[in-house]
Amino acid sequence: MVLNRHCQIQTLSLHSEEIMESGAILTRVHPNLLNLSRTSLNFKFVSPIQLQKQSHFGCISNYSNGNNNNVNSLRLRVASPTSNLALEVADIDWDNLGFGFMPTDYMYITKCSHGDNFSEGELQRFGNIELSPSAGILNYGQGLFEGLKAYRTDDGNILLFRPEENALRLRVGAERMCMPSPTVEQFMEAVKATVLANERWIPPPGKGSLYIRPLLMGSGAVLGLAPAPEYTFLIYVSPVGNYFKEGLAPINLIVETEMHRATPGGTGGVKTIGNYAAVLKAQGAAKAKGFSDVLYLDSVHKRYLEEVSSCNVFVVKGNVISTPAIKGTILPGITRKSILDVALNQGFKVEERLVTIDELLDADEVFCTGTAVVVSPVGSITYLNKRVTYGSDGVGRVSEQLYSALTSLQMGLAEDKMGWTVELK
Repeated sequence: MVLNRHCQIQTLSLHSEEIMESGAILTRVHPNLLNLSRTSLNFKFVSPIQLQKQSHFGCISNYSNGNNNNVNSLRLRVASPTSNLALEVADIDWDNLGFGFMPTDYMYITKCSHGDNFSEGELQRFGNIELSPSAGILNYGQGLFEGLKAYRTDDGNILLFRPEENALRLRVGAERMCMPSPTVEQFMEAVKATVLANERWIPPPGKGSLYIRPLLMGSGAVLGLAPAPEYTFLIYVSPVGNYFKEGLAPINLIVETEMHRATPGGTGGVKTIGNYAAVLKAQGAAKAKGFSDVLYLDSVHKRYLEEVSSCNVFVVKGNVISTPAIKGTILPGITRKSILDVALNQGFKVEERLVTIDELLDADEVFCTGTAVVVSPVGSITYLNKRVTYGSDGVGRVSEQLYSALTSLQMGLAEDKMGWTVELK
């Protein structure tokens, strides 16, 4: 049985044997067997669950795991492929969508024990999760997260941007943090399932994106300092607009000279949760003074650029674009990596190397990159009470050019010759 989102609603009673043969949508998923598209999703049936389904596209809308004795039957409201019922869209003021958390319909979750591999996963209604007070994530910070986006295109497609890069980066971080991690295939299919389950929350073209937040954490209880006995991989999503309220407008940064984001030999090069809590104090002080964010220097010499709180930084001088090299204290940003390739294709010379504070202050243009901000031009840098501005209007030619090129790829407005986007049809 194939479920189509353009449909009339019919009510069916199916037995578990029929479900396995038909390919109907269930909450339990085996990621390696998942075959996803916008109009059909095939989830492997693992355990009988009492479900009541009201779906627009063929994914679980709500379910009950009550005490009904008829646990071998599944009650579904499924779509008939003979109708053209439009997909319901979330009731949101898309024109005023900021970058903040907004609860959606579903989240994906799977667990495994220490030393094992992730296997089955399930889509659940979005809600709170239960953790032991002694969970590894709460006591010892054993956790990672990722961030990526889904875009709605003018022709009705949904695009993901380089999700396999997030999957690979998660695996690198998991090895550093002594955690098991999903395979690239499992990660990809879990992301697709979560996006499609929350399709109605994807903003219209040009109004924003669906931010996707995968989490990998030590959820098992542990008292002594050791890897947790159990791990949870979870994905939730939220519609978002611009990260900085300025949008594609100049931001104003202050260089932090006392506190540091990362140190050599630490975890600055992976996306572990503790890296972000550590920047809150300096960031809060900067915002209280009217700055947009903080730019950090290296902790040894205190003269080489590292990162903004959650962004990579680039310096432009003539036709040369320079960014700090990845050396263990800087996160290997996926947007950073993409911008370097786009810039090369547009004829710029790109350099990954040590970049000094003096070069920053003498630059023609400065910008930041990240999943949340994409490309954010820097209007001014303040260092030791000295303020340097860039350009007359703050939005440099290079920043604008690269922003336009990258977002056109992400939103499906330009041909993807790089093979970076993944379509969910």
